[in-house]
Amino acid sequence: MNILLSGSVAFDYLMTFPGYFKDHILSEHLESISLSFLVDSMVRHRGGIAPNIAYTMALLGQQPQLWATVGEDFEEYRQWLEAKGVGTSGARVIPDEFTASFFVNTDLSNAQIASFYPGAMAYAAQMSLRELVDEAPDLVVISPNDPDAMLRFVDECQELEIPYFYDPSQQIVRLTGEDLRKGIMGARALFVNEYESALIKNMTGMDAHAILNADVIDENKLVVITRGEGGTTIYTRTGAYDIPVVRPEEIVDPTGVGDAFRGGFLTGYSHHLEIEVCGKMGALAATYCLEQRAPQGHSYTPEEFVTRYREHFDDQGQLEILVP
Repeated sequence: MNILLSGSVAFDYLMTFPGYFKDHILSEHLESISLSFLVDSMVRHRGGIAPNIAYTMALLGQQPQLWATVGEDFEEYRQWLEAKGVGTSGARVIPDEFTASFFVNTDLSNAQIASFYPGAMAYAAQMSLRELVDEAPDLVVISPNDPDAMLRFVDECQELEIPYFYDPSQQIVRLTGEDLRKGIMGARALFVNEYESALIKNMTGMDAHAILNADVIDENKLVVITRGEGGTTIYTRTGAYDIPVVRPEEIVDPTGVGDAFRGGFLTGYSHHLEIEVCGKMGALAATYCLEQRAPQGHSYTPEEFVTRYREHFDDQGQLEILVP
């Protein structure tokens, strides 16, 4: 399956705070909050939602394609991704701009405070899926990006009849209820976490069941809600699947865990595996990410992935397709 991944491409600046943010946030003074945290460490890693998803897919033998705008500082990142098997011909360099940057501070409880500088991502709406009319992808993933680009890609997928997964997550607050409803209703699947699901319900009046029941065209539509340590629920028209987490050997860094889940799920989906198996692939891929630092710090072969999967779940032989 030819999967095109749109979304942010960024460098992640990861910092660690040797305390708890909650101890320094005074609820009675939120209107005048002024905080500065002295951190113990900082490292720069490759990140961004689209390449994070692509990286996990590539580990599992897939060849996803990026569709994003990047800065003049992207060349080393491009070489890294291509060496892993990710297609980067759709990564467009914007002159005189930096690649987007994500700054995140993590405390001892794994709570995070983050900021995001868009850089070249602000030009993503200049790209058009119509450029691919002669080689249309089988599936587009519309993940957090410049809001105008997300709106454009939704419109173009619907007009060109290209199936897409919709993952608005961090950009929900930048979209209107009408924007969200349009993106959700035309999507083959919606991916959000539990809090984002509540935001969508508040903005559109639709929960998972309402979304599924309102879409009378696509009876195979999915709503995937990740719940952190509580696992994941995948809603379908015929029922729901509760996917447990795979307990990590140790928790090192939560950054990019949701992206890894999507990469694992998409790999199973691209092979037309059962939805429950896809969800469990996502759960294991997320755990691999959680056990290492940075969203692209984990590594494994398809054989190692299958072996570990079978320590926790029964795939009934479906994962043989991953092994050369």
